This record gives sequence, structure tokens and C-alpha cells, in this order.
Amino acid sequence: MNWIRVIIPAYNEEASIAKVIHDIPSHVSEVIVVDNQSTDETSKQAKNAGATVLQESKMGYGYACLKGMSYLKSLKEPTDIVVFLDGDYSDYPDEMNKIVAPILMQDIDFVIGARVKSKREPGAMTFPQIFGNWLATTLMRLLFNSKFTDLGPFRAIKYEKLLDLKMQDKTYGWTVEMQLKALKQKLSYAEVEINYRNRIGTSKVSGTVKGAVMAGVKILGWIFKYAFK
Repeated sequence: MNWIRVIIPAYNEEASIAKVIHDIPSHVSEVIVVDNQSTDETSKQAKNAGATVLQESKMGYGYACLKGMSYLKSLKEPTDIVVFLDGDYSDYPDEMNKIVAPILMQDIDFVIGARVKSKREPGAMTFPQIFGNWLATTLMRLLFNSKFTDLGPFRAIKYEKLLDLKMQDKTYGWTVEMQLKALKQKLSYAEVEINYRNRIGTSKVSGTVKGAVMAGVKILGWIFKYAFK
């Protein structure tokens, strides 16, 4: 048996979080929603949908993910694979089996759900997101010989490999930090093409100029930090 746990950072996702949880495959061992200071009923909706709900008072995507990881360390039951998934229903949670399959069937360490253009709804990714992904993955290819094409948040990784990465980023750089450290530690990795739709609600990052700029600065900062380390 493979113990798969899902970590969902969430901030004001009351309209979508139950949909996300209900669409996650039933064989998943546990769904963990980390409420990052929501001012709506995100926690209530997540609990009613059957998730374990944690509270993280420090604002930031990375803070929420680290809170989820801290919880995993406290469990008596093992965790074999960790899946990270957003709470806005832009991804298709029922595609989780596709993302986990390379780990289970091919012993791959780390898998990214790639939001390819042919499988995206019109408008599902903003121009800053598309350009930022292109720039970041192009730099990773040039500097680290990477084959990544996306920084997609829907991803799966072996739990022990995740611990080895010693993740640090507290905000916007979480996804790229994970990918850079995976490259540095020579983890085996793969991408799986996934469908992507318009999110429910407004993005807290790409939906604002400030968020887009801050995310871009953080992502580039991590890339150049590792390029010259």
C-alpha cells in the first residue's frame, strides 16, 4: 500500500475548496487543507468535505506548505507520496492518478503537472504567468540543463525526497525552489500534461500587479542564487 497525502494551501477559497476535495481520488490517505488566514468559510467548507484542516497565521504560500509538512512529520502513519494542489479548482484533482503514476510505475522521484497550452481554457493563465513560466523554465534549461516546461503547482514527490530538499521559501518562490533543488540533488523527474481551467475567484498572485511582480522577483532570485552557488 502506498500512503498518499495531499497538501492544499488555501486562502479565501470557500467557493471552490469542497469541489477540489470531492474530486480527489478516493484512494488518497488524507487531504490536508492549510487555511492561510482566510476571512471566509474556507475552513468550514473543507472540514465538511472531509479534509484535515490546519491553520497557518503567517501569510504566504510557502508558509502554508511548510505547515502541512510539519503536520506530516507528526503522524504515526507513514507517508510515501506528497501531492501539492491549489484550492481554487483551476486544476482537475481527478487527474491526480496521472501525476502520481510515474512515481508508482517508474520509480520517478518528482512529477510536475504541466499546464500545456493545448489543454488550457482560454484565460486560465494570465500573461504574467505565461511569460514568467517561459522565462523561468528557459533560464533553468540554460543554466541547469533542465527539461522543465512549467512551474505548475499541481505536483507529486516522494516524501523522503521532499524532506531531503529542506524547503525554505515562505512565499512565492516555493515551486521554483523545489524544482531547483530537485535538479541540484539530481532527482529523477517527469512532467505530465494536465488540463487547466479558469479558477474560481480571483488569484491572490497573478490577479494583482503587486503579486505578479513579487512572484517574478522571488522566482528569478532563486534561479540566480542557485546559478552562482
